[in-house]
Amino acid sequence: MQRKILGLDPGFAILGFGAIICHKNQDNLQGESVKLLDFGIISTPAKTPLETRLCTLYDDLHTLVEEFQPDLVAIEKFFFYRMSNTILVAQARGIILLVLGQHRLPIVEFAPSQIKLALAGYGKAEKHEVQEAVARELDLDYIPRPDDAADALAIALTASFQS
Repeated sequence: MQRKILGLDPGFAILGFGAIICHKNQDNLQGESVKLLDFGIISTPAKTPLETRLCTLYDDLHTLVEEFQPDLVAIEKFFFYRMSNTILVAQARGIILLVLGQHRLPIVEFAPSQIKLALAGYGKAEKHEVQEAVARELDLDYIPRPDDAADALAIALTASFQS
């Protein structure tokens, strides 16, 4: 049995994505194996009009969903109190939820501390510790870049651990 999980790190200027595939071992003694499908970012240039940037997110997210055909989408929970661009990120998040709703995809959300706990073993882990854990879990000899894509992979991995 296999499951595809798409992790999304919501952002307006940069939205990170990471896709993994989980294979449940038939003997069920060794649990699941996880493999990297792809990762990257959707970026919207700063000088582009707001409505054009939102359309880019909308179109590119549809393309990602159609390409990967995920069974589950994992998203980082939105914490508005610590961001200076709260409204823009909220608008991007609305686009994400709209696209996922249009595709009728199940969604799970994780707080940053849940992701850190799942990957690094404690909820106040440093970013580099989480990134190293992502590389280790996916058997990579490099840390995925940019950071937004690595964060999206961490979110996808957290979802794989939870189910």
